Amino acid sequence: MSRIVHVNGQWLPEEDAKISVFDRGFLFADAIYEVTGVIGGKLIDYEGHIARLKRSLEALGMHAPVDEAALLDLHREIVARNDLKTGLIYLQISRGAEDRDFLFSGTLSPSVVLFTQARNILENPRWKTGIKVITVPEGRWVSRQIKTVQLLYSSLAKMEAVKSGADDAFFVEDGFITEATSSNAHMVTKEGVLVTRALSNALLHGITRGSVLDLARAAGLSVEERSFTPEEAKAASEVFITSAGTFVMPVVSIDGVPVGDGQPGDVSARLRQIYIEDQLARAI
Repeated sequence: MSRIVHVNGQWLPEEDAKISVFDRGFLFADAIYEVTGVIGGKLIDYEGHIARLKRSLEALGMHAPVDEAALLDLHREIVARNDLKTGLIYLQISRGAEDRDFLFSGTLSPSVVLFTQARNILENPRWKTGIKVITVPEGRWVSRQIKTVQLLYSSLAKMEAVKSGADDAFFVEDGFITEATSSNAHMVTKEGVLVTRALSNALLHGITRGSVLDLARAAGLSVEERSFTPEEAKAASEVFITSAGTFVMPVVSIDGVPVGDGQPGDVSARLRQIYIEDQLARAI
């Protein structure tokens, strides 16, 4: 049974969902996106995702195609139309379609696409085993705080990781880890301090990242927002990543070097449980 997809005001079976070949998202990656988790048919961390969406639109000089109330209605309707219990909603907004040119007109109507992905995000087997990562040079554009669809370098880095027997990659710039290919990176020192890179244009301002840090502080953990090196991460007690699709995922090795005892740690497990409980209580 095909999914129902939203394309520019229309609800369509996925096989009938089409976008113009002149869309600037297709031709120039001139588009932004958000991915929102769904548990029990309700939206997870939704307010944070929409706040970041607004920041991305403003950064690229795009106007919002619909207001916040209508956007929330679209998210709820696509959940209902697809009877989505647990999974993800992908939202993409491009600048719009016109004949190919590096210059774009100021009268374009943004293209809006939403689709769902059914996935049991509450039962991730990798939480029990952890993931392995490699380090690769940072090669993305400088404005990484904007959640654009310019994801080719990240995709190639993840493919390189898998080919080498790992699961993901940490980007390294000027000797410091920026983030993973589609998630934020964190470590726990042997002294029990949770360390994550401070927000800047070097990394995406992760919504799950922010929620987990707030919960960590509320739980009494010491938190430092600063840059850290691959060597520090390899010597840490624990390392984990955060994202909307995986919540809190432990990293058990970096470049073949075990992190801690090479097994998922207690801090990441505790933070994941706290995060899930908090989000279930606040889902809309």
